[in-house]
Amino acid sequence: MPSPSNPSHLPSSAGLRSLLHRCDLAVFQDLAQRHWPAAAPVLPRLSRSANHGLLWVGAAAGMAAFGGSARARRAALRGIASLAVASAAINTVGKGAVRRERPILDAVPVIRRLKRQPFTTSFPSGHAASAAAFATGVALESKGWGAVVAPVALSVAASRIYTGVHYPTDVLAGAALGIGAAFALRGVVPTRGQLPAPGRPPAHAPALPDGQDLVVVVNQASGTATATASLVRDALPNAEVVECRPEELSDELEKAAERGRALGVCGGDGTVNQAAAVAAVHGLPLAVFPGGTLNHFAYDLGIETVADACAALAAGDAVRVDLGRFRPGPEGPGGAHGYFLNAFSLGVYPELVRTRERWAPRIGGWPAGVLAAFEVLRGERPLEAELQGRRRPLWLLFIGNGLFQRVGPAPGRRHNLADGLLDVRVVHGGRTPALRLLAAAVAGPLSRSPMHAAVRRHRVRISGLKPGTPYAYDGEVAHSQHELMIDKLPEALTVYCPMQV
Repeated sequence: MPSPSNPSHLPSSAGLRSLLHRCDLAVFQDLAQRHWPAAAPVLPRLSRSANHGLLWVGAAAGMAAFGGSARARRAALRGIASLAVASAAINTVGKGAVRRERPILDAVPVIRRLKRQPFTTSFPSGHAASAAAFATGVALESKGWGAVVAPVALSVAASRIYTGVHYPTDVLAGAALGIGAAFALRGVVPTRGQLPAPGRPPAHAPALPDGQDLVVVVNQASGTATATASLVRDALPNAEVVECRPEELSDELEKAAERGRALGVCGGDGTVNQAAAVAAVHGLPLAVFPGGTLNHFAYDLGIETVADACAALAAGDAVRVDLGRFRPGPEGPGGAHGYFLNAFSLGVYPELVRTRERWAPRIGGWPAGVLAAFEVLRGERPLEAELQGRRRPLWLLFIGNGLFQRVGPAPGRRHNLADGLLDVRVVHGGRTPALRLLAAAVAGPLSRSPMHAAVRRHRVRISGLKPGTPYAYDGEVAHSQHELMIDKLPEALTVYCPMQV
């Protein structure tokens, strides 16, 4: 009797492939012969709309434009990036590895068939890979948006079998590849949830359920502040919400600080900057409701929505953060200190801010930023200044309130908002400013090259400035005297902040 371990009695790879193909064909034919009345008007059109990823590009654009949050924009961007990775894998490796013929359409009703049949090989399904990659990428950043996108992605994948252009295993393999592409991208560029929580010493703050004893000042001219103020009123019915024009902001913040046990602010980083200075002087905790275009400070604290801030208020969860300081302040030598929560900068950035603000009301914030960068880098000259006792030409001097980290190509984010340090980045003067700025951005913190340097300091002294030289702090622009001194007030500000679980 032959040994069962004899290789001649084991199924060959060709035999195994033949068996799998027969099973695949049997399932395909069974599905083709079934009647799916609700699918006929939907699935063929859905399949065509997903050609070349157009359906997913449109979905991402809609999420980014109307999603109403940074999480929605991140989910849209990650979905498209995951789709791009999956498409590259399909087109460079997948289609060429297994040259499988498309199914014969005899068993598929004519009404289901696509008008234009694909001519590429069948395995794996590119549509299924793109759908799974986009849905998975979106879900990794936002479970809510992932739940919205998932049924559409599943329908696109099913449509490829329904219209007869793929076998079931083609679709399963494509979906697996798409999911793998999304997770592979996450390994290179972590999601927001994967990034470590910022260092944040806990602070005492009163719990204010329903906003009792909270006065919220809203800058009507900031980004989405007016719409956000409506959400604040609904979520915190006992809070006093005061809307004002930019020129009234300073006075309203001072009045609010005298009436409440905590100070709330709704607006962009410049508005939050003013509120932080008032809160620090009066010793009040600050509640931040992101209502601007970028909202760097709020997002670095993990406050992305009104609900995040409301949860922290209800529980009395708060942290202490450093407050950057520069002297003299915007009022000049006789005025008070100036403060910054995010960054202080000299060089091309202040001009970029001014140009962006000029164009933003007409074309929107992000397009205005791109246009401003192009215009500024084309026409600016290096700044001449004496930095730490050495005179040099500079394209940019960036001083961050805390060390800004980078993970892959992801934007910078602070992991510790109370580290007592200034993140100093210098882009040296010379030709090709755009290349120099790009090199500095990619290099990240604590790096040096002939084009740039990045170090940590407790204080920075800048002298030899031409009076009237513009500088920027938290998106606002002012003009300097001959000299500037920048340092920090460690843990000077208490901010309501949702605690990490």
